[in-house]
Amino acid sequence: MASTIHFVSLGCVKNRVDSEVMLGVARSEGYQVVESPELAEVIVVNTCGFIGEAKKESIATIFELAEYKRQGSCQKLVVTGCLSQRYSSELAAEMAEVDHFLGSSDMLRLAEVLRGTADRMLVGNPADWIMRATDPRVLTASQASVYVKLAEGCNRSCSFCVIPQLRGPQRSRPADDILQEAKRLVDMGAVELNLIAQDTVSYGRDLAREDRVPLAQLTQRLADLPGVHWIRLFYLYPEALDDALLELFACHPKVVPYVDMPLQHASEAMLQRMRRGHGRDRQRRVVERLREAVPGLTFRTAFIVGHPGETVQDFDELCAFVEWARFEHVGVFRYSDEETTASYDLTDKVKTRVAASRYGRLMGQQRRIAREKNRARIGQELEVLVEGPSEEHEFVLKGRHAGQAPEIDGQVYLSGGEASAGTFVRVLVTQASDYDLVGEILDVGQPPARPKRVVLPVLGNEGRHWK
Repeated sequence: MASTIHFVSLGCVKNRVDSEVMLGVARSEGYQVVESPELAEVIVVNTCGFIGEAKKESIATIFELAEYKRQGSCQKLVVTGCLSQRYSSELAAEMAEVDHFLGSSDMLRLAEVLRGTADRMLVGNPADWIMRATDPRVLTASQASVYVKLAEGCNRSCSFCVIPQLRGPQRSRPADDILQEAKRLVDMGAVELNLIAQDTVSYGRDLAREDRVPLAQLTQRLADLPGVHWIRLFYLYPEALDDALLELFACHPKVVPYVDMPLQHASEAMLQRMRRGHGRDRQRRVVERLREAVPGLTFRTAFIVGHPGETVQDFDELCAFVEWARFEHVGVFRYSDEETTASYDLTDKVKTRVAASRYGRLMGQQRRIAREKNRARIGQELEVLVEGPSEEHEFVLKGRHAGQAPEIDGQVYLSGGEASAGTFVRVLVTQASDYDLVGEILDVGQPPARPKRVVLPVLGNEGRHWK
């Protein structure tokens, strides 16, 4: 019988892709992946070490799964990812239960662990690895909607961020390699390609001049692949986007008019303290240009409240900016004081209760804006990607329209018809809540059935992503 392995992946979707590569490694080594840790001989925890709450979750998960070494069939516990990259020595000293540590760029070295030839400490230089189309990969979520990594690492110097320390400098993948992987994913059934990197707008800038392909050209080539229906770009840094990329957002039928651009703040003083490399006026111009150039734009962004030095006036400026911009989706995060960042050494720390209060106020403001925008969709017809049966509502399907990214932007609950996961349907919106919609599947040539009444959750799932 094949040996068994169980994976837990924490953190961002970039981490998920890394976990999928490790799953591919395990399959290549003849391991059977099991859903229950009780049945696993090897357990792998891919951790996040970005901010305080993520570190706490990672540590708690490691200790929880360590119990299966005492009570279950687990023989090896492996910790990998950003937390072990950042605190390898400390974790190794404090966690005798862990048999092997791998870093944020050591995915392929899991093979050594599974073969029994590995040292305990396998944390290498985070700049040593970049994903390739030839790497094994097993998809863990929908095969219809998949993530494609364009690059690893980051060259920015934001004062609050540890990503360059955890992931190394930016390393862009060659365009042909990305296309090769995308073709394979489409052959497996992918209809939506979600393009991700830590700093997507900088894709290719680190490559030799003769190897550079502009982001717009790469996006065009991916969108033109037979079988692709939607292309979605995540994590665009707030700098002036070139006309070619704006034209794709505005005109290409497969590039959804959806921009994910973490802005982090709106006060001039805070943008300087955060070392964002631009000021308030340029940020406003970027938002205005996108709104003017891209009809029907969905704009997702993220902000940090409670950063050192944030005054009442700074926060009020941020709230006024959000009211002016009326973003479709906003994630709000409370500042995490990370010891290896430039922000850690700043004075004028904001009290935890003050940051929590500002978080609640800004989220409440954005919830109202999102509710108003959703209610304006009632009576509209939308194209929706069906994701399958809803876990929350019996006999109802769930899906997403082009303005909803996977997992973070809410759902469209579908009634009045049947459709398979991975297919697209036309939907008439009949109800709306803060973050979710209800729609009736339109069957051409037949009048729609009376829609079922669906009780929508009051709170959505805003704010899971942070650049």
